[in-house]
Amino acid sequence: MSVHSDIKKITTHVLQNMKFNGEKISMLTAYDYSLARILDQSGIDVILVGDSASNVMAGFETTLPITLDMMIYHASSVVRAVDRALVVVDMPFGTYQGNSKLALSSAIRIMKETGASAVKLEGGSEIVESVQRILSAGIPVMGHLGLTPQSIHKFGTYVVRAKEDEEAEKLISDACLLQETGAFAIVIEKVPAQLAQKVAEKLKIPIIGIGAGAFVDGQVLVLHDMLGITQEFSPRFLRRYHNLSEEILIAVKQYITDVKNQDFPNEKEQY
Repeated sequence: MSVHSDIKKITTHVLQNMKFNGEKISMLTAYDYSLARILDQSGIDVILVGDSASNVMAGFETTLPITLDMMIYHASSVVRAVDRALVVVDMPFGTYQGNSKLALSSAIRIMKETGASAVKLEGGSEIVESVQRILSAGIPVMGHLGLTPQSIHKFGTYVVRAKEDEEAEKLISDACLLQETGAFAIVIEKVPAQLAQKVAEKLKIPIIGIGAGAFVDGQVLVLHDMLGITQEFSPRFLRRYHNLSEEILIAVKQYITDVKNQDFPNEKEQY
């Protein structure tokens, strides 16, 4: 029997038990009430209100432009839909880097105004002071290492990270540091599978991968990518479980045809 089959509410403690018992953690993004409700009913363990909303909801090229107010709007919409899943909210670019007091006030706003369960921050040693300050207020923190999209201008590309020994060693030490500081889990993005496995085996807290192979404690994907709503993004790690963009196009075209031909509404569809 799975650890969480009879659990009414997923907590950070439940995720820890899942890692301990070898049960994989399932995680997807959501940004609105309707889709979050479906995800929660499906039995997903974790819903990430990702700053990927900047791309898939707002149409920006990177995650950098999304604001704290925008993230709070999306997160509060998601929380209203969810009874069971753990809801984690990305802290957007500029709300925690280099200023731990700002980090704390940003995290407090997210928790107070959304009702979410935790926040997620990108980075390692550079952001430890911010992580410490947020944790001091009793707010759970999820880390994010490897490819950190908020640092895209530093990297200059979205290629696989930590292929070289020096960067791999930093990733391992950053992961250990985040665990020691008190993070309850870490997302590792787009790194070699063997490195991600090494981190997952070394650490006691859950490691959730995206493009980090099968030997971690769980997986996360962007909902709009895995459902095929967005088509522009096709990295190797993405499995499309549906082609919803095509289905939506077919449905909308049929609606247009029915309206033009005066087939909609018919007699049964009017008062």
